[in-house]
Amino acid sequence: MLHGSSSALYLPLVETSLKGKIAFDPRSTYCLWFVMDFCDGGDMNEYILTRRPSRRTNTSFMLQLSSALAFLHKNQIIHRDLKPDNILVCKARDGMDEPTLKVADFGLSKVCSTSGLNPEEPASVNKSFLSTACGTDFYMAPEVWEGHYTAKADIFALGVILWAMLERLTILDSHTKKRLLGGYVQRGTQIVPVGEALLENPKMELPIPIKKKTMNRRMKQLLQQMLSANPQERPDAFQLELRLIQIAFRDYTWET
Repeated sequence: MLHGSSSALYLPLVETSLKGKIAFDPRSTYCLWFVMDFCDGGDMNEYILTRRPSRRTNTSFMLQLSSALAFLHKNQIIHRDLKPDNILVCKARDGMDEPTLKVADFGLSKVCSTSGLNPEEPASVNKSFLSTACGTDFYMAPEVWEGHYTAKADIFALGVILWAMLERLTILDSHTKKRLLGGYVQRGTQIVPVGEALLENPKMELPIPIKKKTMNRRMKQLLQQMLSANPQERPDAFQLELRLIQIAFRDYTWET
């Protein structure tokens, strides 16, 4: 049975999958199966942090992630919990090409049905305001902490991910004690989520790069814009995808 089937059993099967309990006659011969990709490369944290830095991998991952986010926003979907844990890796079968990334865990995602300003306007993820503060601290935009945000919060989260990937910035998960990719602001001996720090001081200039002596000028500028405290100063997903393509194919190296 395919998605959207006209079968009378379609809705009970969907209800079963969402509620986790049987919503149809258990004596029937129907079964519910989920067929999903097997992502043999683990998540982005595991893949990146167990390998040597690679400009080719960085470039591939940035282009794939910007393309994925543009696809989501084109379809009026705001993810709301982008982080390396939720990006799965499928290794290339021939061992030659770069892996394929899969954005996962849409448990907090939101589908925008109207513009948020005028119910009669077509949906626009950059005009639909949400109020539920959700996500993971180290990837949350300043406005998410306040509870008034749009899809530009996804741009901020991706900015944190790309910054952390390029510089191998890590944070310590207090529960698992594992190192995770994540940007931060240093305050003495403490590290503070970028979004929280910018909420307290919107004029703060982020130390990009924080580890490397140099960074590609265009990439540095793009990261600073993605991580702007003002959502209006961030590129949208389509502008971001185009700019990363331009950077990837114009510049010989990310490092200078």
